[in-house]
Amino acid sequence: MDLDAALAVLADHKAPAYRVEQMRQAITREYIASWDEALTLPKDLRAALEEAAPVRELREDDLQQSQDGTIKARFTTHDGYPVETVLMRHGDRHAVCLSSQSGCALACTFCATGTMGFGRSLTTGEIFEQLIWAARTARQHGARIRNVVMMGMGEPLQNLDSVLHFCHLANDPGGFGLGARSIAISTAGWIPGIDRLAKEPMQLRLAISLHAPDDVLRSRLMPINRRYPIAELMASLQRYRKATKRRVYVEYLLLNEVNDRVEQAERLADLLHSSLPGGSHVNLIWYNPTTSDMTASPPERVNRFRAVLDKRHIPQSLRRSKGVDIDAACGQLAVRGVGEVRQAARAQTRPA
Repeated sequence: MDLDAALAVLADHKAPAYRVEQMRQAITREYIASWDEALTLPKDLRAALEEAAPVRELREDDLQQSQDGTIKARFTTHDGYPVETVLMRHGDRHAVCLSSQSGCALACTFCATGTMGFGRSLTTGEIFEQLIWAARTARQHGARIRNVVMMGMGEPLQNLDSVLHFCHLANDPGGFGLGARSIAISTAGWIPGIDRLAKEPMQLRLAISLHAPDDVLRSRLMPINRRYPIAELMASLQRYRKATKRRVYVEYLLLNEVNDRVEQAERLADLLHSSLPGGSHVNLIWYNPTTSDMTASPPERVNRFRAVLDKRHIPQSLRRSKGVDIDAACGQLAVRGVGEVRQAARAQTRPA
């Protein structure tokens, strides 16, 4: 979905200004799958739009449904890169986990997406098209999208221009109309992006994938920590808090006998009290199996870890991911073939 190309078609046809609003409503309120469905637009204009700026640029290759109702869609971009999107049900509320890139360059050891390597960043239209697919699918169940999380494939803050443009489109009260506080952006700790978000007037939610309370362990789990160690990350979050007054959500994946000891819970509490006093909430995440040899913490270790945080007055909650049986849960999104697509793209641009 190339919105700029669609607007250019309207300009070429000297369409009156109200056609822009009709086009926007067709996409963001009617969730059309092709321009033929936009019946408020003249037939010749619909044909021109379908040729120059099709609504669906992502090809839907596969659809899986979990026993818990989660739906995972696998798409392919026009140039061959794979993308996965996950629609989750929470009672009568639906949330969608969107990808900002095909693959990921950060190679966190516990995350299947990191094994793919990096393909490319997605455009604003490609991100927005995932949201429209989710809204169309939720509507079939009589529901609406209530929350968007940028926690799918990729590091959103390495593609921040497109991600922020998408957020503004999703938040537009005359369009999709999703509240800014219903949009969460998750980062592994890309500090330049955090500093940019600190200047963003939209009240987006920021989630930090921390997963360890010390540099030695975090660097082993997340190579990005060698570039941006914890002290620098916490300093950036302090700047963010000072500028926005918004709470920071700390993601902490519980890995058996890796980061789930009582003393590590104490160190996490020390870190948050010193760096983000009264300004954080810890989301403890049940680990989902990937190709990694790590395993989920057993319930007794989880409970001990949580007890420490409670005693230290650190707000926390335990999150069990949905869609584990279809590899749709946190850290499980992965599609083979990104490297081959990237190599083919490079070969095409190489001088003869």
